Amino acid sequence: MPQPIRLLVVDDSALMRKHMRQIFEAEGDFTLAFARNGREALDQARAFLPDVVTLDVNMPELDGLSCLEALMQAEAPARVVMVSSLTEEGAGVTLRALELGAVDFVPKPDGTVSLSIDRIRPLLLGKVRAAARARPRRVVGLHARVSARRREVESRSLARPAPGVAVPGVVLIGVSTGGPRTLEDILPALPTDFPWPVLVAQHMPSSFTGVFARRMDGVCALEVCEVEGPMPLAAGRIHIGRGDADIVLERRLGRIVVNSVPADDTLWHPSADRLVATAMQVMPAAQITGVLLTGMGHDGAASMAELRERGGRTIAESQDSAVVFGMPAALIQRGGADMVLPAERVAAQLQAWARRGR
Repeated sequence: MPQPIRLLVVDDSALMRKHMRQIFEAEGDFTLAFARNGREALDQARAFLPDVVTLDVNMPELDGLSCLEALMQAEAPARVVMVSSLTEEGAGVTLRALELGAVDFVPKPDGTVSLSIDRIRPLLLGKVRAAARARPRRVVGLHARVSARRREVESRSLARPAPGVAVPGVVLIGVSTGGPRTLEDILPALPTDFPWPVLVAQHMPSSFTGVFARRMDGVCALEVCEVEGPMPLAAGRIHIGRGDADIVLERRLGRIVVNSVPADDTLWHPSADRLVATAMQVMPAAQITGVLLTGMGHDGAASMAELRERGGRTIAESQDSAVVFGMPAALIQRGGADMVLPAERVAAQLQAWARRGR
């Protein structure tokens, strides 16, 4: 029988702690501890040794981000799931938490907690269980690395290409849990002369994707934008799919455009499977490169396996770097991966294929 998951719940709201207790105790496979603020959380983490910590952002004495930084500096970094509001301000704080090493986040219930907590119950349970299996990531030198990238982007901002018309190929990326931090290992490494547009289906709420696109635009040589409506598919640009919708490729008046369309009835959005399927409808498979990165579930695996069968190229992130190995593992199990690479080697492989004129 598997060992229970040791879960530390950190929240200054007594009502929220009560409901969290009810949710996890009812499952029968959790051992629980609780803390009311960041300082208590650090004491509990040393004494309780949790497998996972759920961490509220706004707390007295020591806030969630400061607590997270301390947890990640421990000898054994914690697997942390942030509990965050779905506001633009909350999105910025949450993305900062993911940069600092948090595995994932769940939306904080709005309105009356008693009425809204059940809406996030399946999501909360799924993400905490996924976090318990996740590979924690130390954040060594992160601030220096991001600052260096920002300086590099600023120094060559005048050389940033205006997105061109010719599209000899396209890169389609599917990613979920652990994605923002993983994409930071890949997208900023693509140079200004990278000839293929990049489309990203990152599972994320709509209030987060615009903030995420703006943050990535600050550290990438290529232009990064959120897709809110139809726009020409052009080299020199990274397109981030809008959350709670799907990013697709379409042909309009003889031109290929990237668009944001209402989400279909599948589980994950923006959907990597739908992105790849629409790309194969408007472009030869040989011009398409699929990249499937960290995330729970199997979104993107079926379509990228088909892409490879039809002559496209595919990369699955290796277990060595994946925070959650579910999505890339599903592609590998289907025999759909041309290459299995750690995240930090993906950009170099994309550049090698682009130089060969794929």
